[in-house]
Amino acid sequence: MRVLEQLNPQPLWNYFEDICQVPRPSKKEEKIIAFLLDFAKNNNLNAKTDEIGNVLISKPATKGKEDVPTVILQSHIDMVCEKNSDKEFNFDTDAIVPIIDGEWVKADETTLGSDDGIGMAAQMAVLTSNDIEHGPIECLFTVDEETGLSGAFALQPGFLTGDILLNLDSEDEGELFIGCAGGIDTLAELDVVKEKTPGNSFAMKIMVRGLLGGHSGDDIHKGRGNANKILARFLWKAIRNYGVRMAGFNGGNLRNAIAREAYAVVIVPNVQKEKLVAEINMFSADVEFEFERTEPNLVVDHSSTNLPETVLTQASQEQLINLLYACPHGVLEMSTRMKDMVETSTNLASVKFVEDEKIVITTSQRSEIDTRKFYASEMVRSVFELGGASVRHSDGYPGWAPNPDSKILKVAVASYKKLFGNKPVVRSIHAGLECGLFLEKYPKLDMVSFGPTIRGAHSPDERINIETVDKFWKHLVDVLENID
Repeated sequence: MRVLEQLNPQPLWNYFEDICQVPRPSKKEEKIIAFLLDFAKNNNLNAKTDEIGNVLISKPATKGKEDVPTVILQSHIDMVCEKNSDKEFNFDTDAIVPIIDGEWVKADETTLGSDDGIGMAAQMAVLTSNDIEHGPIECLFTVDEETGLSGAFALQPGFLTGDILLNLDSEDEGELFIGCAGGIDTLAELDVVKEKTPGNSFAMKIMVRGLLGGHSGDDIHKGRGNANKILARFLWKAIRNYGVRMAGFNGGNLRNAIAREAYAVVIVPNVQKEKLVAEINMFSADVEFEFERTEPNLVVDHSSTNLPETVLTQASQEQLINLLYACPHGVLEMSTRMKDMVETSTNLASVKFVEDEKIVITTSQRSEIDTRKFYASEMVRSVFELGGASVRHSDGYPGWAPNPDSKILKVAVASYKKLFGNKPVVRSIHAGLECGLFLEKYPKLDMVSFGPTIRGAHSPDERINIETVDKFWKHLVDVLENID
């Protein structure tokens, strides 16, 4: 039974529901690639793939539009895989379950994959339409956008022929994006030493949960809590005041998501147990008050657990907690070029024990200015190296410098005003888009990015506004029909 067949526009929503049935974690896109190739074959459309798995499906111009420039519609086919901790779900095999909730479509305690499944669905709807007048169309579906932009990095000159690109991976209807931040990851590895757990101790699991999380670009300026930072803050005090010893720390998941949950397994001397429990309750009340406007469901709590065989030595846990406490997180600078836009930020994304005696800390830095991006990454590197960790950077990706004189931007603005009676907002986005990498391979590209309203991307709270999908579709169709 289809859930979304009552929604408009059709067949866009039906294609989106089809996409929800196909598992597509980043770096595991084989099933969705096969799905797209079957779609092209069943609709007599030319399709090809490159070595990394990017898919290009082409559609000829409608009659009388043969001389119109070729337009590239672009989305990415992978999705962020996040779920609530108590939700049983396997992203490698299970279908996403869409739910209509008033004005929104969401999933059942998992990410929905509207980022960027809705862009894919719009491409498929254009490719199968018979009532849209348009020039030649190339639909580019890229792989692994969420964890490394691998598809955009690997895109080769000559794979595309168009000089106009419409990126369908934005999340604010009524806004047209003509620039984006570049990014880089900074990862630290810290060797820790363990020793036998002292006697006369009580073990507990201390948890930070209920946070909204969200996209580390789009949501970094919204004052949301970072579970890793909150937990490290509590442990820093608990270690000093109550003799707490750590056995493990696990927080966050994805490099481009703000950490929603974190927990630590600790022991405390029996004589300090009640005082520590009281401290947890007081700390929870404090941070709930601090974040009452931005994190209404934030909770710091605890449960008893089995006594671990080993704990970190005092020197190792001091090293780790000091490093996490000092590591910056959040907005570093606001833009002086574009009002109310974040220029530079950093995200303390995840903290994981690996092989029991090694800790990997993942952070990501973003900026619209490349030199500031590297400055931020070197700042984080300095903190890690002062804490005795070994550090490496990812290759990073470039930003997309705004072009206010873009011809396709003017078409998109005029179209929006004609359809909806008001002027869209034109701006850059602090999140990373693949457009900067496309420009490196195709420097003549004229680009604009737009999409419907999506909230809670990269978290189980992800949802897409139904009304704005209809506006997004009408805008896309009108832009295609008015390119000459």
